Amino acid sequence: MTGAKLNVAVVLSGCGVFDGSEIHEAVLTLLALNRQGADYQCYAPDMDQHHVINHLNGEEMDETRNVLTEAARIARGDVKDLKELNAAAAAAVIFPGGFGAAKNLCSFAFDGPDCSVNKEVARVVGDFHAAGKPIGALCIAPAMMAKLVRGAEVTIGQDPAAAQAIEKMGAVHSKTNPCEVVVDAANKLVTAPCYMLDSTISQIADGAGNAVKELLALA
Repeated sequence: MTGAKLNVAVVLSGCGVFDGSEIHEAVLTLLALNRQGADYQCYAPDMDQHHVINHLNGEEMDETRNVLTEAARIARGDVKDLKELNAAAAAAVIFPGGFGAAKNLCSFAFDGPDCSVNKEVARVVGDFHAAGKPIGALCIAPAMMAKLVRGAEVTIGQDPAAAQAIEKMGAVHSKTNPCEVVVDAANKLVTAPCYMLDSTISQIADGAGNAVKELLALA
């Protein structure tokens, strides 16, 4: 890559696989962007998480946490309110996975194909799609793209129930293995399964890296 660096927006959904952003996917996405010569800025919605999960035992905790505040843990404090993001601010946008994408950014974890999407997430995806700028989504985050981008081709790996739900939303699901990505060139949409499959952290690094490579190529 030559000339000015591309700036990519990374949208986080909290901090922690069971109620926020999957930390490995988020950090390895940032690493891939840096290693491939792009700058990035993290964003997250300023809202309460759907719930808080004790990651040691999987039980729900009786407390409230803020998605933006929790995302700041991953971003080392350098994170902006998602309301500040529009298509003019970045060359591309990417959404790491984790249950936060399906609980906080949308309600897919609870409502499947009848899910709703956070209004700021819907606005951002709509802005980037209308501007012809590429959008990336990892793990379960492609379910949001199925809801928001008519006829999108995406992957969440091989889970039959999730794939069926995605197809009920009018999208096309492509089955993938670890490290593979799906590029919907018509919609400038890049998706990768990451931890939707039983993957090692090295495979997550490769999958995130491959997704970032394709995202930057479209930009």
